[in-house]
Amino acid sequence: MDPSPDSFWGRLATAERHALEEISARRSYAPNEYLCHEGDQSKHAFVLISGHVQVIYYTEDGRELVVALRTAGDILGEIAALHGLPRTATLRALDKVEAITVPSNRFTHLCQTQAKLTWALLGVQYSRFGRTNGRHAEYGGGSASQRVYTQLTQMAVEQDKGDGEPIEIKAGMTQQQLADSAATSRESYARALRVLRDMGIITTGRGWIRVHNLADLRRMAR
Repeated sequence: MDPSPDSFWGRLATAERHALEEISARRSYAPNEYLCHEGDQSKHAFVLISGHVQVIYYTEDGRELVVALRTAGDILGEIAALHGLPRTATLRALDKVEAITVPSNRFTHLCQTQAKLTWALLGVQYSRFGRTNGRHAEYGGGSASQRVYTQLTQMAVEQDKGDGEPIEIKAGMTQQQLADSAATSRESYARALRVLRDMGIITTGRGWIRVHNLADLRRMAR
């Protein structure tokens, strides 16, 4: 595992990592396999070892929205697991995923007895909350920009040749169609692309988007 320093696993010291591994089981998920569905009764939390997991919500009219993309080091389903609540989102593997699953009762006990682990979990929650609020302030429209970043990350992961070269995305759709699939307006989509261009993460042209820094794009999508 090569986690980001600001991910859950990246925040843990060796002792806390060992404590989690001792109470966990390791599991693999094939591309498009579901880790859990919205409304399922929680039985465990997930910590990703490798691969990418889509966080999915469904609109009232039945449309599927991928609102975030999680990767190595990220924890998923922890709040529902800690409080015995039904799942609030559907989780689906984008590519081959390796994860450890932590039973709810053991995870709760560990959080109650391991202060450093609990502190790392709070840090992750605060970071996610801060990013969401920042996007509210910057774009005045909630998580629309994150849906754009998530969509682009998915397409980049799917088209990455693994040769270290910039990833060229040819979606075969107009910007309006891309915006529709991200459940946002064409104007909001264009603003999100402009942010990424200004950061040097992407360049764009007619019919293509070139990703120069997938790691940074992934961070924006988290």
